[in-house]
Amino acid sequence: METTGPRTGQSLDATLVRSAFAPRTTYLNSASTGLLPARAVTAMHEGALSVAQGRPADMFADVEAARAAFARLVGVPVSRVAAGASVAVYSGLVAASLPEGAEVLTAEADFSSTVNPFHMRADLKVRAVPLERLAESVRPGTALVAVSVAQSADGRLVDLDALRAAVRAHGSRLYLDASQAAGWCDLGDHVATADFTASVGFKWLTCPRGVAFFVAPEESEGFGGLRPVLAGWVAGERPWDSCYGPVEELAHSARRFDESPALLAYAGARHCLELVEELGVAAIGAHDLALADRFRAGLAELGHEPVPAPGSPIVAVPGLGARQPELSAAGIEVSDRAGQLRAAFHFYNTAADVDRLLTALSG
Repeated sequence: METTGPRTGQSLDATLVRSAFAPRTTYLNSASTGLLPARAVTAMHEGALSVAQGRPADMFADVEAARAAFARLVGVPVSRVAAGASVAVYSGLVAASLPEGAEVLTAEADFSSTVNPFHMRADLKVRAVPLERLAESVRPGTALVAVSVAQSADGRLVDLDALRAAVRAHGSRLYLDASQAAGWCDLGDHVATADFTASVGFKWLTCPRGVAFFVAPEESEGFGGLRPVLAGWVAGERPWDSCYGPVEELAHSARRFDESPALLAYAGARHCLELVEELGVAAIGAHDLALADRFRAGLAELGHEPVPAPGSPIVAVPGLGARQPELSAAGIEVSDRAGQLRAAFHFYNTAADVDRLLTALSG
């Protein structure tokens, strides 16, 4: 069984979506950057004004609200969630925890922020294999498997059930990058049972840039061997008592792995995550995949064959990437990734958006 897809029987609240977004383009680029909902823009504006007027709002409360919302969305205790700004930082944290000579298994051409920090340690053995062969390539001595749940370039999904069985059989650890999955994909208990998970918020979770989350093991499990090498004052059990000198007591939760937060971004993020919760991941996923399937069917009628990525709202079409500037000029936003036209369908998109892209491609 592959990555859990959305449950059927769920419908998207279109009225709520229309009230939250007002794009001025046909925006089909959520795999790059998600649209900001109006409620987040308002919150960030109010937060910025509070600083400009000399009465800074307590936006640390927004960090905690966002942390809790993300924990609910991926099904883990909030005590396992750290709040930061980028996946690369947390990939580096995981890389720093590995012993000299450890083997790290990755997927070929996975996103750089997921895998590059492991390559920056010359004393690690990093091995890359095709995504479809990842589970079968876990072997005795594989210390860690690091992989994106959904591939950024083309939307292909890793078989999480098979991978979880493989890492258990060989005593390996598992690090997931859920940046292209969190927000539309029902991840089941995969995040809860993985050793480590990281995700940015600015794609399918529609948060501002500067928001990322990291899921670590509990303190009772020694935090999976992670060392808080980046810990600053916010990582203290009592942050405001940890501002000077060495932090005497680190947080007893994953908060010890927090980065100093981009407060304005988190002021918006809490509202973005609340919206995702209100709409429901299952309903969002069903909507997104229906649009992607509509696009795939239309491509077939036009004689184009996308990269096979069943169950993904990301559709990559080889040979059409060069049309991205032309489409952008026509008000249709997609990406060019390695010569492939990449379209990504999310809850603020409609069937009319799909049809407009297909019409443009037929010309």
